[in-house]
Amino acid sequence: MPGRTVLAASLLFAAGHAIAAGDVAQGRATAQRWCATCHAVEPTGRGADVAPSFVTIAQRRDTNYLRGFLSRPHPPMPRFELSRQDIDDLIAFIESQKPQ
Repeated sequence: MPGRTVLAASLLFAAGHAIAAGDVAQGRATAQRWCATCHAVEPTGRGADVAPSFVTIAQRRDTNYLRGFLSRPHPPMPRFELSRQDIDDLIAFIESQKPQ
């Protein structure tokens, strides 16, 4: 029976993780609305050169760092009120910017 318990726990964790996954398209829309003033949010886009591009952020930061940073932004970033889903969506979009 212990094997079944581990399997069941693994499936529940995987299901919970899938539910928490962000939507790349929604993340792109949020990034264009809130972030594009300072960041280049697309690989071929340009920002205001005051903040790193999303490609650079994707290469240098992991998901846990991004989640913490977006949950508690600090200067020079403006104070945005982002929901958990907004954060998940933004992270999914940023992660999609990693070069293949």
